[in-house]
Amino acid sequence: MARRPDGDYWNHNTAYHPWLIKIATRHRGDVLDVGCGDGLLAQRLVPVSRSVTAIDPDATVIDRAVERLRTHPNVTVERIDFRTYEPAEHTFDVITFVASLHHMDLRTALTKARNLLRPGGEIAVVGLSANKTVRDWMWALSCVPGARIGSRLNSETRDIGVAVADPRECLDDIRRAADEILPGASIRRALYYRYLLRWANA
Repeated sequence: MARRPDGDYWNHNTAYHPWLIKIATRHRGDVLDVGCGDGLLAQRLVPVSRSVTAIDPDATVIDRAVERLRTHPNVTVERIDFRTYEPAEHTFDVITFVASLHHMDLRTALTKARNLLRPGGEIAVVGLSANKTVRDWMWALSCVPGARIGSRLNSETRDIGVAVADPRECLDDIRRAADEILPGASIRRALYYRYLLRWANA
């Protein structure tokens, strides 16, 4: 399905943008969008944030993000890998990962995000996990009917030209890492084969 002239589209990742926007709205602060892709989420975060920093290592999608966000003065777009991203003394009120965390080393990325978060800030992840256990496979199968219906009703745009990768960790692995690095994090399975992680730096 072609994208609309305004650059908007729906898929299994953007389905959770309202959840992320609601979190950012609570803070009205500075947001770091890790793995921003073509900048659609960053664009949607602009009205509810003091500033948005959008980073991605892919040159092609960064060019698209720059074009999408060029009229927004409170947005910084940078081509850089999160692993080498060093914002000096700058920290953030909200850090988002949408289908990007599984491209990185899980523990390293979560630790870095925690260290970049201000007191009272939040990390929010829309993530993909591997199916390794019977419970994982049962959940994935249970998603199929609803995911297909949602895709049809919303005219899903599957391929937006970003890099994809298969997740390595199952949800149990992710829970264990979060327990160590982000104690008290909320992790739940969601429709569209995603999990949602949320942690507040209380």
